[in-house]
Amino acid sequence: MLGIPLKTYLTLAPSAKPTTIAVGNIPGNKPISTTSSVLSNAQAYVQQALERWDNGDKQKAIEDLKQAQQLDPDKAEKAGLSLAQEAAQAAQSQKFDLALPRAQIASYLAPKNDKVWFLLGGIYLQTKNFDEAIAALTKAQSLNPKNADVLFAIGSANFQQEKYQPAIVNYQAGLKLKPNDPEGLFDLGNAYYKLGRFSDAIAQYNKAISQDQKFWAAVNNIGLIKYEQGDIQGAIQQWQTAVSLDKQAPEPLLALAVALYTKGDRQQGLAMGQAALRINKRYGDLDFLKQNLWGDRLLADTKKLLQYLQSR
Repeated sequence: MLGIPLKTYLTLAPSAKPTTIAVGNIPGNKPISTTSSVLSNAQAYVQQALERWDNGDKQKAIEDLKQAQQLDPDKAEKAGLSLAQEAAQAAQSQKFDLALPRAQIASYLAPKNDKVWFLLGGIYLQTKNFDEAIAALTKAQSLNPKNADVLFAIGSANFQQEKYQPAIVNYQAGLKLKPNDPEGLFDLGNAYYKLGRFSDAIAQYNKAISQDQKFWAAVNNIGLIKYEQGDIQGAIQQWQTAVSLDKQAPEPLLALAVALYTKGDRQQGLAMGQAALRINKRYGDLDFLKQNLWGDRLLADTKKLLQYLQSR
C-alpha cells in the first residue's frame, strides 16, 4: 500500500472569520450578480473574480482581484482566507473542480500565507498536476521552512512521478523536522522499496509501526517484501497481523488469501479472496495492485487465484 493519503494540506486551511461575500458555485450559495462597471467594495470584486475564473476568464478575474486589493487589502485578504476554507471543504468531499479555483484565488489574495500555498499545492497534488503542486508547495516552504508536512507533500509529488531519489531527499528532510511521523517514515520506506533497497524499506516500516502500532499498511508492506524474497511464511505472518489490526482492509486480506492458496490451502484462500473483493473490487485489478507495490511473484500468484475465482 502507498502512503499519499489526503494529508493535512487539505485540513489545515487557514482560519478566517466569515465575510459577507457569497462565494461561487458551492451548493447552497447563490452568487451575487455584479453587472456594474465600477463595483463598490473589495468583496464584490472578489465575487466577480470568482465568477469570471469559473467561466474561464482568468485575465479579467486577476484584474478584479487587483482592484479588490487596492480598495481594501485587509478585506481582500479575509475574503481569500474564506475561499481557502471553502476550498478545503470541497477538497475533503473530492470536489476538486470547486476546490481548485478557490484555492488559486486565495493564493492571489493572501500571497504571504503559507497555509494557503500548502492547501493549493495539496489540491494540485491530488489532481496529479505535479509541476504546479511542487511550485505551490515550494512557495509554502519558503514562507514556513519548518513545516515538515510540506516536505512530505513535495516528496509525494516526486514519488508519483517515479523520481524516487529526490523523493527520498524530501522525506528525509521532513523527518529531520518531524522524526517520529509515521506517515513520513512509511513514505520513505516506500521510496526505498521502489529502488530495491528492501532492508532500508523494512527498517522505515518498523520505525513507523513503533510510532503507531495499528499502522497496518506498514505491516502489510513488510509482507510484500518478504513474499518477493521467498519468505512466504514470514509474509503470511505479516498479513495475518495486518488483518488483525483492520479486518476491513482488503489488501492484506487478499495477499493472505493468495499466499494460502499458493501454499495449497485452496479452500481458505478462495474464501478470503472472495471476502477481500467484496470489500473493494478494485483489488481484483492487477494493474491497481502493481500501483500499490505488489511485486512480480505475488502478482503472478494473484493472477492464478483471480482466474479461478472468475471461472467459478
